[in-house]
Amino acid sequence: MEEQFIEEKTYKKKNFSESGLEKGDYELCTFLNCNFFNSDLSKIRFIDCEFYDCDLSTAYILQTGFQNVLFKDCKMLGLQFDKCNGFGFLIKVDSCQLNHSSFFKRKLSKISFKNTKLLEVDFTECDLSSSVFDNCDLKNAIFKSTNLQNTDFVSSYHFSIDPENNQIKGAKFTLETVVGLLTKYHIKIEPNF
Repeated sequence: MEEQFIEEKTYKKKNFSESGLEKGDYELCTFLNCNFFNSDLSKIRFIDCEFYDCDLSTAYILQTGFQNVLFKDCKMLGLQFDKCNGFGFLIKVDSCQLNHSSFFKRKLSKISFKNTKLLEVDFTECDLSSSVFDNCDLKNAIFKSTNLQNTDFVSSYHFSIDPENNQIKGAKFTLETVVGLLTKYHIKIEPNF
């Protein structure tokens, strides 16, 4: 069966959990308030697409292509981005819930996460150099052997990053958030009044 090429189409309030999304390439498509919960998106390619108010939680994304894709106000729990197609991988995430997801060994240089919950997300061995975490909750996110050079954490919170096990040269923090670099030492930092 030949795969489809779908261009500049808008999908509104579709439930792909039940029907599934047709395999193919989707370019310049918009998905509004669609349900992809636990659906099979494997080997589908999204190019310059936008997802608004969608639920993609626990979707199966083996070899799925995300090339310059925006996710805004989406629920994206438990996604295995480490299983995606790495060719041209680029996503922008704004005001989403991305908890319990994995980016293990994914190249994410210059990625932007904005106003997003990233609880317990695995960034082990990722390249996050020159990325921006703008007002993100990183509670229990895993940074291990991660390239964080020139990454901006200025407005993010609840992170714990071991400077000895990650590359942090040029990373940006505030005086209030730098405590996230000292967590492993179990020291108490008192305010100076």
